[in-house]
Amino acid sequence: MNYSLKSDNDSSFFIINGLLMGNLIFLCLVICIALGVIRQHIIGKPIKKVCKAANKIADGDFSVRIAPFRTDGKKDDIEVLIDDFNKMAVELSSIEMMKNDFISNVSHEIKSPLSVIQSYSMALQDDDLSLEERREYTKTIVNATQKLSSLVTGILRLNKLENQVIFPVAVEYSLDEQLRCCALDYEEKWEEKNITLEVELDEVTISSDESLLEIVWNNLIGNAIKFTDDGGIINLKLRKEEDTAIVTIGDSGCGMHEEIIRHIFDKFYQGDVSHFKEGNGLGLAMVKKVLDIVDGEIKVDSRPNEGTTFTISLHM
Repeated sequence: MNYSLKSDNDSSFFIINGLLMGNLIFLCLVICIALGVIRQHIIGKPIKKVCKAANKIADGDFSVRIAPFRTDGKKDDIEVLIDDFNKMAVELSSIEMMKNDFISNVSHEIKSPLSVIQSYSMALQDDDLSLEERREYTKTIVNATQKLSSLVTGILRLNKLENQVIFPVAVEYSLDEQLRCCALDYEEKWEEKNITLEVELDEVTISSDESLLEIVWNNLIGNAIKFTDDGGIINLKLRKEEDTAIVTIGDSGCGMHEEIIRHIFDKFYQGDVSHFKEGNGLGLAMVKKVLDIVDGEIKVDSRPNEGTTFTISLHM
C-alpha cells in the first residue's frame, strides 16, 4: 500500500515537471520569436535601409538620404547611425559638386592659353614669316605659358588653403611695415602707369599669420594697380580702432556694378572681361579664404567709374 502511494507521488512529480518544462520551452520559443521580430523590425530593417543607401552612394548617387525611424524624436544607436550617415552623404554630395565645378572651371580656364599656344606654334611653322612676326608670335606664346603657370600655381595654392586643417600659430609683428614692404614690391608697376600712391600708415602691431596676410595685401594692391588707369590714384591706409586694425586699399579705377561685387570672391569669376587676359579669377577667392582662416573681415565699396575700396578688419 505504501509502495503504491509512492509510485503515484513519483508519477505526479514527473507529470508536473514535464508540464513545467514544456511551458518553459514554449515560453523560450515565444521569446525567441518575439526577439526575432523585434530584431527584424527595430534593427534589421534600418540596417537594410542603410546598406541599400550605402550601395547607392557607392554607385555615385549622393542625393540619397535616410528618414528617421522613430517618431518620438528620441535618439537611440540606430537613429545616431542614420544621422551620421546623412551627414556623410551631404558632405560627399558637396565634395562631388565642388569637384565637378572645379573640373569645369579649370578646363575652361586652361583651354584659352592652350589654344593660344597651339595656334601661334602652328603659325611659327610658316617659313614666310618675318623676324618681327616671329618675335611677336613667340612673345604671345610666352605670355600664354606664363598665364597657364600662374593659373596652376593659383589653383594649387587655393586648394591648399581650402584644405588646411592645422591652423597657423599667430605671432606678433608690425602690420604697417608689412604693408609698406608689399607696396614697394609693386613700385615698378605703379611708376610704369604714373600712378600716385597715397600712404597713411599708423604704427600697428598685430598677432596673426604674416605669410598668409601677405597673400591678401599682394592681391589687393596688385588689383588696385591693374584696374587703375594711367595717372590715377591709389590710397593705402592703416588705422587702429580699439582692438581692431583697419586696412583700406582704394583706387580711382573703373569700379564695379553691384552684380559684380556679389561674385568677386567666387573662384574663377572675372567681372570685367576686358581684363580677362590679366588674371584668372583666383586672387580674391584666396583673399577671402585667408581672412576666413585668420578670423578677419572684408568689405567692398565700389561704383562704376568711381573706383573701388576694400576695407579689411583684423583682430589685434
